[in-house]
This record gives sequence, structure tokens and C-alpha cells, in this order.
Amino acid sequence: VVISNCVINLSPDKGRVFEEVYRILKPGGRVMVSDIVLKKELPEQMKESLDAYVACVAGAVEQEEYLANMRSAGLRDIDIMSEKPACEIFDTGAIEAIAGDSESVKSAVKDAANSIVSMNISAVKPENRSCCG
Repeated sequence: VVISNCVINLSPDKGRVFEEVYRILKPGGRVMVSDIVLKKELPEQMKESLDAYVACVAGAVEQEEYLANMRSAGLRDIDIMSEKPACEIFDTGAIEAIAGDSESVKSAVKDAANSIVSMNISAVKPENRSCCG
């Protein structure tokens, strides 16, 4: 079993992370990930924000890219077990800290917060099956 709690989004090469997860799992092994993903691309000012990176937001990728990385690594039976919007995770103060003093950035960050979600995702490494029973 591999368990990850909100750290894969910090990796610049998420595909490689899932390749390593696949490599170390035995056939039939399971992975459970809790991570931040995006429903749409972040504004540029958030991508470049150190506060957003520390808050596990700036390194996040869009949901389909995240799941594609899992599939490409060979993981199967991928199941989104739960999904929670960031506005339920981060308080207004945290969102404003990411934005800094710029009112236009604050507006963009609050708008983007609706596309940031925390997901719990499970998957398995397929069992080896012999061709002849």
C-alpha cells in the first residue's frame, strides 16, 4: 500500500512520482492519495506565488492531467472517492495571504479558489495474470 497526503502536487514531475509508486507496488497493491487538483488553470500570479506553493496550490495540475499521470504509470481502477472545494479547506485569510496586497490579485485568487479542490483518489496495480491459467 502507498499512501500520500497532499505532497504529490509539490512535485514538478507528477508522472515520475506515479511511475515510482507503480514500480514499488506488488501486483494487486493499492495506492490512496489525498491531493490538491484543479478544475481549471490557475491565474499566472497564483502559479508564481510562493505562498500559493506553500499552501499546496501553485504546484497543482488540472484534474484530468493528474488522473492521466496515474493511468500512464499503469495504475488501474482509479476512483475519486471524495472531492472538496478549496473554499471549504482554506479560510479567507489563507486565500488573502496567497494574494498579498494587490486587490486585483485578491480578486483573481478568490475566483480561482472555486476551481481548486482536494481529492481522495484510490487506484491499484493490476494483478499479474498468466495467459494460460
